[in-house]
Amino acid sequence: MDGYLCRFTRSNIGLKVLMAITGVVMVGYLIGHVTGNMLIFAGPKAINDYSKFLHGAKGLLWGTRVLLLASVLVHIWATLRFLKLKSAARPVAYGSKGAHGSTWAARTMYWSGPVIALFIVYHILHLTTGTVHPTFSKNVDASTHTVDVYANLVEGFQRPLASGIYIVAMLAIALHLSHGVWSMLQTVGVNRPNWEPALRGLAVLAAVVICAGFIAVPVAVLFGFVK
Repeated sequence: MDGYLCRFTRSNIGLKVLMAITGVVMVGYLIGHVTGNMLIFAGPKAINDYSKFLHGAKGLLWGTRVLLLASVLVHIWATLRFLKLKSAARPVAYGSKGAHGSTWAARTMYWSGPVIALFIVYHILHLTTGTVHPTFSKNVDASTHTVDVYANLVEGFQRPLASGIYIVAMLAIALHLSHGVWSMLQTVGVNRPNWEPALRGLAVLAAVVICAGFIAVPVAVLFGFVK
């Protein structure tokens, strides 16, 4: 068994499978997260009640956090190992940048990943712990330690710099997703040549819809639609 796992993690196919599986987990989390964020448009009670529910279901909340953290770490490790194996197999660089037929989104994967990783740290410090949020509030329900999510989002995104960081990060995530979802579909075997245009379109659509949902919140706050 150990020998199989060792061979699995030393092969390009095995590493791609790991990236695909962890990618599914992260995309699923993003869908759940953006769906929850949309509750801000229903008013303070809706999103604060949702937050109270999550903090009340500690097993679900922490189980999700642990699974997400493990997926992110494995995804990063598998990506770095894959790039190392790829570089070792092709020690001489091509004469021109970018492989033939590769998309711009594919070529930005190398920098969008680190940008997203840095943003995750900032996002936790901003809207989860409140470390870099000057007016972070925890006054909804002291018994459950529930924060005032609505107030924190509005007051946080009223600061143009914070909103700008968030929007730029979402654009990086959109680029990463558009290629990542496509690669994930290829890895699981959905890669017939005649399906390629439709699948690439599906990957781009998924990236745009998810990230547009995230961006809608700071934009709505900045323009006063949510206050």
